[in-house]
Amino acid sequence: MMKKLLCILVSLLLLSAPALAENPDTGSWSQINQAVGKDENWQRFAEGNEFHLGETMEKQYGDETVSVADYGTYPSMDGSTVCVPMAMELARQWLGLPEEDMNGFVNFSTTLYAYDRLIEGKPNPLSTVKSQGIMMDDAHPIDLVLATYPNADERQAAADAGVELVYVPFCCDAFIFMVNDQNPVDSLTVRQIREIYTGQVLSWSQVGGEERPLDAYQRPHGSGSQTAMEEMVMQGLQMSNVTEAYISDGMADAIRQVGNYDNGPSAIGYSYLYYVNELVESGGIKVLAIDGIAPTDENLQSGTYPFTVNYFAVYRKGDENTEAFVNWLVSDAGQQAVRQAGYVPLK
Repeated sequence: MMKKLLCILVSLLLLSAPALAENPDTGSWSQINQAVGKDENWQRFAEGNEFHLGETMEKQYGDETVSVADYGTYPSMDGSTVCVPMAMELARQWLGLPEEDMNGFVNFSTTLYAYDRLIEGKPNPLSTVKSQGIMMDDAHPIDLVLATYPNADERQAAADAGVELVYVPFCCDAFIFMVNDQNPVDSLTVRQIREIYTGQVLSWSQVGGEERPLDAYQRPHGSGSQTAMEEMVMQGLQMSNVTEAYISDGMADAIRQVGNYDNGPSAIGYSYLYYVNELVESGGIKVLAIDGIAPTDENLQSGTYPFTVNYFAVYRKGDENTEAFVNWLVSDAGQQAVRQAGYVPLK
């Protein structure tokens, strides 16, 4: 996809510095090192001004007076790293913010922390409109999470808090397994994947590869990709206990460990196709077919690819304004914006 040179570059280059762990202080931008910008053929599909920011007021923070904007009818967001470009596209569609403001206005704290904030009614304090010197209202609770599906602990936390969440899928993606591009293996079966991650397969020669150790990397419990691995792929099978060295702190870290920077041909890891293709330097890896089926757009929309996933727009039941926003997202116009942001629409 051709993109304008005027785009947002993240200062952390993961090829020359170690990846940071995902946490609410650094946010998702610490796991992105590709340009995330406005396509040169960008179109506006949103009509009218239904969702907009509210008034700006002056607030005193210690000795400093700061301009603070109310969210108005536009929902305050948080979410998964892989959904950052979608949130940027929504801000373009409805708010018309300049591109230089996007990586300040859209600053996600990653899946686990985003769900915690939504459930507990906490704000996302990371959002600013830098070109205008405006800070977004850091007391406004999160209205909307754009994310992978929550794990059992997060769902239980919502139930314990008496919070009913609404989950609306808005696009398709592939949960993928990646290996070094020098690895001769191009496809694995679902059964082989499970045997690798339960410790039954310890060498690539057992699954059609070379005689070399097989280093299977995992993600931290509570991350979106680990939830997909545990619940969709393993389906209750106990994954092997591994040392901390085999836990990829961030999404970018998982790619580094499989690519040319760390273990190379011995490694296997997992992520999301959109993240690998769009958000991080992914040289030195290849994406495997599963049961001989590649994660193409057609195979995702039909559900043929075995590990097809959705990203969800999640909000508290009863929030009518956010419900209306999500209804637009899954409308024909909203799905055009989904495709424009590089995601695979539902249909």
